[in-house]
Amino acid sequence: MKSSSATETRDTALPAAAGSAHPAQVLLGAQAGAVVLPVCDHYSGVEARMRKSLALQAEMAAEFGACVFDVTLDCEDGAPVGGEAEHAQLVVELARGAAAGLRVGARVHPVDHPAFEADVATIVGGAGDRLAYLMVPKVETAADVARAAAALDAAGASALPLHVLIESPLAVHHAFDIAAHPRVQSLSFGLMDFVSAHAGAIPADGMGAQGQFSHPLVVRAKLAIASAAHAHGKVPSHCVVTEFGDTEAMRQAARRAAREFGYTRMWSIHPNQIRPILEAFAPDEAQIQTATQIVASAQDADWAPISFDGTLHDRASYRHFWQVLMRAHATGRALPPRAAAWFTAGDAATT
Repeated sequence: MKSSSATETRDTALPAAAGSAHPAQVLLGAQAGAVVLPVCDHYSGVEARMRKSLALQAEMAAEFGACVFDVTLDCEDGAPVGGEAEHAQLVVELARGAAAGLRVGARVHPVDHPAFEADVATIVGGAGDRLAYLMVPKVETAADVARAAAALDAAGASALPLHVLIESPLAVHHAFDIAAHPRVQSLSFGLMDFVSAHAGAIPADGMGAQGQFSHPLVVRAKLAIASAAHAHGKVPSHCVVTEFGDTEAMRQAARRAAREFGYTRMWSIHPNQIRPILEAFAPDEAQIQTATQIVASAQDADWAPISFDGTLHDRASYRHFWQVLMRAHATGRALPPRAAAWFTAGDAATT
């Protein structure tokens, strides 16, 4: 099984494919595709569920041949009041014991919480070399990001990426500034806190699987966060669906997040939500075949413009189809031999 523990970036040097440059050397621009993460971010905070999540991650990595979802060990909502220090130490133990090559992150308390600095010192100090990222909730401004980054630096993890939660109207207002910070890798939308921050102006059904896609203020926030993330080459991560027992609602929400709202990643809060997210964010067979044919033809033409089924394509559209293949690979989809070879050739440099 190949390792997916590291982030792929546009600066990664990849070996050239036979006859022409590797697609990743040619097709990633200044913004799009700067960061590639698994499309599902699975949260758990109770010890038994954290252990089950890590075991499931290993099982599905073996099934798909790739790390298809991240596990975020939660200290914010997972830690009992008064037991923050013990919970942080448990997260260290679990992160260090996770299967090699699999991606594990941790969510700490907000930067203005009394436990924040202790969380970082314990978790990053004890497992910083094993973590793929640190999630910081309730980020309001770029100054909050700078404070979190300084705490990571002080703990000896100057290269550890930050994932941030946008959970208030003020945070949405500052989303572009937050996304611009070089340590930020992903922006997530905190739906329930966002609705609650409006003092009843958004009804409770704005937190539901249907209402979160129809209430104008929620829709506006989702679009602003996705736009800010894409503007700075970061990953927009869609919010939770709390109706975890309704698989069809989950599937529809994930599909809308991916196809209508520009999100490339989504939260899971129950194991039953993971596969619907993977399915919704993965390209289908027809998309994979078309993308392979176009990128292969472009590579054979040394990336000059081509005609495919009567349509002109050049590097602007090649980039889109390469990203389709990257997403297919990240979700463990089977690839045609030509496309699979691009990722096999790049494994040593991108993982």
